[in-house]
Amino acid sequence: MKTLLILVGKTADKHFQAGISDYAGRIVHYMPFDIVTLPELRNTKSLSEQQQKAAEGELILRQLQPSDTVVLLDERGRQQRSQEFARWLEQKQQSARRLVFVIGGAYGFSPSVYSRANDMVSLSPMTFSHQMVRLIFTEQLYRACTIIRGEPYHHE
Repeated sequence: MKTLLILVGKTADKHFQAGISDYAGRIVHYMPFDIVTLPELRNTKSLSEQQQKAAEGELILRQLQPSDTVVLLDERGRQQRSQEFARWLEQKQQSARRLVFVIGGAYGFSPSVYSRANDMVSLSPMTFSHQMVRLIFTEQLYRACTIIRGEPYHHE
């Protein structure tokens, strides 16, 4: 199973970039994994939130294949402990051809992206910056891989 993380806009903070790259490098030892960074929209001051979400949504949908299992990282998604996420990931590894996680832009996702999603996951009831979510998610994905393999990275 190939796993893909789609991001809207670049990761601006060099510390977050370094952490994300570190975890992405670790993840590829467990599964094929890529990060696709979509370009930020230009001239957003002239766009409403809905127009911005719609434009970002079109960019996201262009990256998807019909058979993809699409999981949105969204505040309204299902919250789970790391062990539960690992079990969920292990099930997806058995059934999905390509598992695509998506971290949207500042205003969230368009209705068309929500319609295309197969699942939604929330990392926390707290709000994090989109930059920080990228780092937290890649760490949790790495952690899930180590839990699946029974490695000592995760402690109960």
